[in-house]
Amino acid sequence: MSAGGSLPASPAAERNKQPIAEVLARVLPQAGLVLEIASGTGQHAEHFARAFPSLTWQPSEPDTEALAVLAERVRRAALPNLRAPLGLDVHDDAPALGTVAALVCINMIHIAPWWACTALLLHAERLLAPGAPLVLYGPFKRGGKHTAPSNAAFDADLRRRNPEWGVRDLDEVAAVGRRHSLEVAELVAMPANNFTVVMVRQ
Repeated sequence: MSAGGSLPASPAAERNKQPIAEVLARVLPQAGLVLEIASGTGQHAEHFARAFPSLTWQPSEPDTEALAVLAERVRRAALPNLRAPLGLDVHDDAPALGTVAALVCINMIHIAPWWACTALLLHAERLLAPGAPLVLYGPFKRGGKHTAPSNAAFDADLRRRNPEWGVRDLDEVAAVGRRHSLEVAELVAMPANNFTVVMVRQ
């Protein structure tokens, strides 16, 4: 990554950042600290920090190389409400941030082992105040079935790459969420056969 050069970017993140922002505009609180888990390239973090100037956005990322790209994007954006990223893996202890206003996790739980999803829900239980949202985005099965042939093909490809990866069943995610004081409050159909799932801390 050369100084001043172009940063790695995800075409999917570029396409979905505004549709996700439109849902976030309805479900996020008006102010407070939002922790984003697995921020990747940082395109979402930068876009959301610009879209919601009254919120403080805290990106995070477990991968060392991706974290360097994320940190550089944050530095170049120079937004007062966009914090330097944390090096955070969901199976680490919860970060010392106190209570957060919301948690956001985009396109992570299907490209990770199942325990990463359960660890994320545990963090949400510990970090969110009652009534605060955890917002998940990505493909999901419904009732054990894929919602589109393209998702079935994507799931098969993920499992070929790593048997522990795969499109998650929303019923299973919701069941674990309930064990961690989280209830699904809203399910929003999104472009490209994805969903935004809003879970609320009870």
